[in-house]
Amino acid sequence: MGIGHVFNTRQRYADRGPAFWGLINPEWSLCNKGRRQSPVNLEPQRLLFDPNLRILHIDKHRISGTIANTGHSVIFTADNETSSAYGTPQIPVNLTGGPLSYRYRFHEIHVHYGLHDQFGSEHSVEGYTFPAEIQIFGYNSQLYANFSDALYRAQGIVGVAILLQLGDLSNPELRMLTDQLERIRYGGDEAPVRRISVRDLLPDTEHYMTYEGSTTAPACYETVTWIVMNKPIYITKQQLHALRRLMQGGPDHPKAPLGNNFRPPQPLLHRPVRTNIDFRNKQEKGGKICATMYKDVHYKGKRSRQLSNNGL
Repeated sequence: MGIGHVFNTRQRYADRGPAFWGLINPEWSLCNKGRRQSPVNLEPQRLLFDPNLRILHIDKHRISGTIANTGHSVIFTADNETSSAYGTPQIPVNLTGGPLSYRYRFHEIHVHYGLHDQFGSEHSVEGYTFPAEIQIFGYNSQLYANFSDALYRAQGIVGVAILLQLGDLSNPELRMLTDQLERIRYGGDEAPVRRISVRDLLPDTEHYMTYEGSTTAPACYETVTWIVMNKPIYITKQQLHALRRLMQGGPDHPKAPLGNNFRPPQPLLHRPVRTNIDFRNKQEKGGKICATMYKDVHYKGKRSRQLSNNGL
């Protein structure tokens, strides 16, 4: 069972919205009362450089699985390692390094997006939201037997957030997912995806921001180490259009479009947001230490709500 199962559990309450999650079900009380909830708004001036943070490593080999329209979200789930479509064992993809003290096994990818370009991502930067966000989830395979077990346990889950910016040329691995959207137009539909590289979904940067948070759907378990990559990848207008054609219900009762499946930002409170961007030691021409790290934070929001090609 993945987070997608939890999404389905709460589908009948979707109309009430995230603000009501903690009131509907006592088991979801963390959604309203938790102190380490996700997503959050990231503020560059509050980032803390941590010299002990390592480079995030994700295994490069390809993996097969299933992409599904759950009626609330678009989720790609890896085939069980003991079986695959070809009848041979599938080697798991592991996530290590970064802020992680354990080895985490890749389990699923979630796609969050808006019905308009101005919003759709769950994480934001200086209040700037992106049209979409993909989240790569893995579970602590050194401590726990499976994703379901790790979901409510300490240091159980890692979530790698990649923000998506509109562009003319899409990330090739993202295309492997969006090419199947026509086959999952209605709630409950699913389609196979063969040999996708989770690693190649990442942007071309080793820099990231990290904080301790929660799942962004009930029961809002505070077991997730979040890693937000410091550059976007690109999604085309055509791909966003295909996402926005997805429906919550079946062909006979399609209900509403699937989009706007994001939780609003939650209070950061006193949590530190650490980064491996060493802005303190950047040298100016005159040998002075640069007082700002904005040049190194690729997600610097602009009042015009437009970003240049490199994300600055």
